[in-house]
Order: sequence, then structure tokens, then C-alpha cells
Amino acid sequence: MFFREVPGLSDLKNTLIQSVKSQHVAHAQLFHGPLGSGNLALALAYATYLNCEDRQEDDSCGRCASCVKMKKLAHPDVHYIFPVAVTKKIKNNESDAFMPLWREFIDAHPFGTLSDWLTFIGVEGNRQGNISAEEARNVIRKISLKAYEGEYKILILWQPELLNVYSANALLKILEEPPAKTIFLLVCTDANRLLTTIISRTQRIGIPAFTETEVSSYIQQKLGTEEKQARHVAYLSEGNLGYALELAKGEGNEQHPWFAQWMRHCYRGIPAFGDMLKLADEFDSQPKEQQKGMMEYSLSVFRDLMLWQNGVEALVRLEGDELTFVQNFSKVIPPERLPLITEELNTAFFQLERNVRAKMIFLDLSLTLAKLLRK
Repeated sequence: MFFREVPGLSDLKNTLIQSVKSQHVAHAQLFHGPLGSGNLALALAYATYLNCEDRQEDDSCGRCASCVKMKKLAHPDVHYIFPVAVTKKIKNNESDAFMPLWREFIDAHPFGTLSDWLTFIGVEGNRQGNISAEEARNVIRKISLKAYEGEYKILILWQPELLNVYSANALLKILEEPPAKTIFLLVCTDANRLLTTIISRTQRIGIPAFTETEVSSYIQQKLGTEEKQARHVAYLSEGNLGYALELAKGEGNEQHPWFAQWMRHCYRGIPAFGDMLKLADEFDSQPKEQQKGMMEYSLSVFRDLMLWQNGVEALVRLEGDELTFVQNFSKVIPPERLPLITEELNTAFFQLERNVRAKMIFLDLSLTLAKLLRK
């Protein structure tokens, strides 16, 4: 990954480049930005620049041996930790076992999310990605060795918010006393979930969401999408470039039909209990990240319902069937119930993250919504 492959963020790129030129490179840096932002892509481009053998004024050369290896994510002095889970094909729960898939994923989804990654590697059922303490200790042993051929030894840790207390503590000591010429690049989407001891030992680099112009231009160049369609996709994606790419490819609309069916059953109430039960079984069979994605999607729809009911239709980022659904559904939902509904959805998301049985969560939520949706 090179800086030129990341749209926008010119000031941040310049700041990172200048830190290398002035030899003021912090040993531990936290790249934090929202879902679909350039946090991981920027960290990878920065790592490439750090070890480039012929650094240019505004980017890596792209030709030297180091750049070629970084492009393939195969540099011997750059190590990766990322959340993994046991799958049908891979029973090991350490990042090294998933490196071939990681390379494919970054190539195909440079702005992908954790949910995208877990789906990509084939995680099923209630399994969630995590970073084990043993993996953290193994990487510490690797990072403690001298650089093999690059100027810097680099560890890129993606989604450090998934470190448990034991994993985090395993990393803390080396963050406090790192070996010479060793750089830690932590890439997260929710800094609030990080241990304060981790945050206090890093230099924070805030990555903003992409602008609509940046998303639109990127989609036109990457996919050849027509300008009008690209602008509309950029508007809907709210700065999430990964989601924008899905929408532009026609892959981001699967949730709405299922959600609309669920809401119709909830609105019918007890007479539709059998249908709710069937949907609960379907929900229970989905991967954990897909379940959480449905709760997030539901929250976004109810947010748009709230905007529509309060006369700010211009802020509703929907079209087609989704917009029609919001327009019609907003007529039958009491406005004062919407905050209660969003609270219930947030609670369900919280419970899913803590591995409460998905079927129980969904059925209880459906019955609660059935009461709240009716006047």
C-alpha cells in the first residue's frame, strides 16, 4: 500500500512523511478512525514508507526490494496481528496461520471492516474474532529480534480494541521499553474500548471519514462508475469507503428485505409469533458479525425514521425500497416510541457482543418491538 493509493488525507500523509524525514518517529502510534476510513490503509502506506530504500518527496518509490515485499505483505521485518477465529479450514487461532488469507483480503478490501474480514475467512456461528495473549507473546519474541533487512522492525496491530486484559498486558511492557528501531502501529475503529494503559503509551493519529467527493472520485476511478451514481453512493455511504464499494458493486442491499419482513411481523404482534420464531431461528444460524450487522442496520433505519418524522427529510440517506419503507413506516410508529426502540436495539447489540444466545435475544427483542410499534 502506498500513500497515493489512499484518497484524500493530504495533511495527514504530509505529517507522517515529515516525521520520517525529521527522524521524529514515535515508537507507538494509534491510527484511529471510523468504519471504512483510511486508518489501516494509511498505516500500511506509512510502514511502506518507513522502510523504503529510495523515499520520494511525497511517497515510497514503489520499486525497491522493500516496497515490492510490502506490496505483497511479505516483508520479513513487518509483522501483523489481527483478530482471528477458528474456521472449518483453519484450526489455529493465531494470525500467522491466516496470513495467506490476510494478503488476499487486503488486496480485495483495503478499506474493509472486521465484519468483512471474519466473513472473508469463513467464520461461522457464534464465534467472534479475538487476539489471544499467547499470540501477543509470540509476536513480542519476534519483534525483540534485530531487523533482518529493513531500517525498522514494525508491528501492525489491527483492531487492538479486541485485546483482552491478558493480551494487552502482554504488550504493555514492550510498549514501555521497545527495542531500538521498533515501531508499533495500532489501527482501531473504537478508541473508547481500548485500555487506558494502551492509549497512554501511543501517539494518537485521528483519521477522519472520507468526504463525499473523495468517495465519489475513488469509485469512479476504481470501478468506472458513472459520476451521478458515484455521487449518490458516496452520499449513502457517509464516508465509509468499504461500504461505498459494496453499494457500487450492488452488494450492500441484502439486509433491507429481511429487516422489512421482520418489522412487518413485529407490527402484527402476537398473531405473527410463529413467523417471529422462524426468523429467530434464521437469525440464530447467522454468523455473529452478521447478527451484529443487522442490529447496526436496524439502528440506522430507525435513525432515518426519526429524521423523517421530525421534518428533516434532506438528511435521510436512503433511496428506492428503503426510502419507501421509511416513508410508510413513519406514519404508523408513535414518535415518542423511537428512543425506546433504539435503546432496545442497543441493548440487543450489547448482549450479542457478550455471547448471549442470539435466538433468545432476537425473540425477546421482537416481542418488545411488537409492543412499542403499535399505538
